[in-house]
Amino acid sequence: MDGYAIAQLKSVRMEQDIVEYLRRIDATLAPFGGRFVVHGGHADIREGEFRGDLIVIGFPSREAAVSWYESDAYQEILPLRLHNAEGWAIIVDGVSDDHRATDVLEGSAPAG
Repeated sequence: MDGYAIAQLKSVRMEQDIVEYLRRIDATLAPFGGRFVVHGGHADIREGEFRGDLIVIGFPSREAAVSWYESDAYQEILPLRLHNAEGWAIIVDGVSDDHRATDVLEGSAPAG
């Protein structure tokens, strides 16, 4: 099952460190099969509040996403982003192609 690294960068100081981070991140993704699925761009906000940029990086598995994040190559450039951007980052599992919304109900007790 696919895994995803997702980040919301609420503010970014577009300084030399961020430019260096952007120049180097693709090479850190390649060994783990990572690819950008979403990388900023216009957000058409339909509900709630959102500011900043959303980044979604897809991997062939959660394990690949974790291995990328923990890799020496990524850890070497991570401070370039952390010192120049405010936000959060998570790693999550994807779902299978046949996933349905009600699948999350399996094993849970009915409400009421």
